Amino acid sequence: MLKTTAVAATFCAVAGAGIVGYGEATAQAAEAQVRAAPTATASHRHGDSFSGTKKIRVGGYSVSVSCSGRSAARKPVVVLMAGGGDGLDTMAGLQKSLSKKARVCSYDRLGEGESDQPIGTQTINDSSKILTGVLDRITGDRPVVLAGHSLGGLIAARYAPDHRDRVKGLVLMDATIPALTAGISKAIPKSATGMAAELRDQTIAVNEGQNPEKFIIADAGVRSAGNIPVQIIRHESQYAEVPDYGPALEEMWAEGQHQWRALSGRSRISVAAGSGHYIHVDRPDLAVEAIQRVTAQAAARS
Repeated sequence: MLKTTAVAATFCAVAGAGIVGYGEATAQAAEAQVRAAPTATASHRHGDSFSGTKKIRVGGYSVSVSCSGRSAARKPVVVLMAGGGDGLDTMAGLQKSLSKKARVCSYDRLGEGESDQPIGTQTINDSSKILTGVLDRITGDRPVVLAGHSLGGLIAARYAPDHRDRVKGLVLMDATIPALTAGISKAIPKSATGMAAELRDQTIAVNEGQNPEKFIIADAGVRSAGNIPVQIIRHESQYAEVPDYGPALEEMWAEGQHQWRALSGRSRISVAAGSGHYIHVDRPDLAVEAIQRVTAQAAARS
């Protein structure tokens, strides 16, 4: 039987977590907390140098972060961003491989893993403020390469245009597409029945905030993040379980991935052969190669 939540993960990455309610997070409190933080000392300008997993305070919330590996002071720090419904533990294998040659960190967004639950629904602005607070602690003033899967990829892609001074490269692994609600509404019409109708309704509900992070996944255009290296990787096959609408869904997803190319004139897109939605699990070799390449390109420009 088709597990619609798992298939909907391709859209919003609520993989296996079930559907829960996202509300208006206290963005003002988060921003105030960041502004109230003491001025960084010399020992913190390049971020905390710890290895392992620990809790930090950001905007009044407890956020779980994990860091490993070392690199030169100005070399970009790789920050991995998991999909919706996933904690940083799903990035553990990728982080271990990458940390042999770079400083790599990951974190649980509010509502995920070991981090606190959000207060009410969240928007991209709320999530971005938390990300800024996390980066202030774990990377300091060092350049960053964001590597995100699914919803993590969408958040990274929305964050980069407003933080060009910090984000110097992006790797999007089957990132949630820019206009998912409109896309799935077109690919699976209201007249659909059975599993297809369930998938359509569930995806729209998730986008409206019924997910672990209470995050509203709003349709929006793609803005430029500057002339930074961007690697977009999409799955090869995902929708065989919805045969009547599979081709339309694949076309919608491929088109959405191409839309992300507007992030930069240096964007590249590729298909991960033999991979489903979880590219970093199905084809970790391709994920590692892409992240290392983008990090090297970002370092050369730093």
